[in-house]
Amino acid sequence: MHGPPLVGWLLVVLGAATAAYCLGRARAGAAGERRAARGDALMGLGMAAMAVPVTVLDLRPWGPAALAALFGAAGVRALLPDRARTGRPEAHHVHHAVGAFAMVYMSLAMAAPPGDGPAHAHAGHEPAGTPLLTGLLLVYFAAYVVRTAAGLVPVPAGVVVPGDARPVLGGDEPLALPSALTSACRLSMGIGMLAMLLTM
Repeated sequence: MHGPPLVGWLLVVLGAATAAYCLGRARAGAAGERRAARGDALMGLGMAAMAVPVTVLDLRPWGPAALAALFGAAGVRALLPDRARTGRPEAHHVHHAVGAFAMVYMSLAMAAPPGDGPAHAHAGHEPAGTPLLTGLLLVYFAAYVVRTAAGLVPVPAGVVVPGDARPVLGGDEPLALPSALTSACRLSMGIGMLAMLLTM
């Protein structure tokens, strides 16, 4: 990953911790949650692997191609599960697919650095990837982070939620802890994706 090593190591910790939580959720969760939890765990592990500074672990030449193939398959799989039943994938499957294809994009950018050797991991390198696609992914993940963070903020008592005529009574319907932790994990991975894209 391009960028300061400290940022890389923080992303490694973030990705590994998120993956560990999601793997635990995949083992203990309900049947409907397990597939999503496995997808989240894969994203966390991939983020951790890609974030290791190249001065410590240079995945080239075979690593980026292997990661691109893995996440390409994961992205296609994320779009398939509910097509037979509903005709279209659910929202979280689409998000997993976007995240997987963003990882493919970053893996391919890692495979073709602007020069040879780890020296290009430091400031002053030419940007990797396509600026337009990088910008679109940044906008997507920024919007996702803001939306997910807003969902974790408690609604004050008496506030009317748009689209619902009933006032929300504060404290009567607290957000379930597993749901809040899942949202927090996805929020942290969204922030991690933003950080990785910003280093390109």
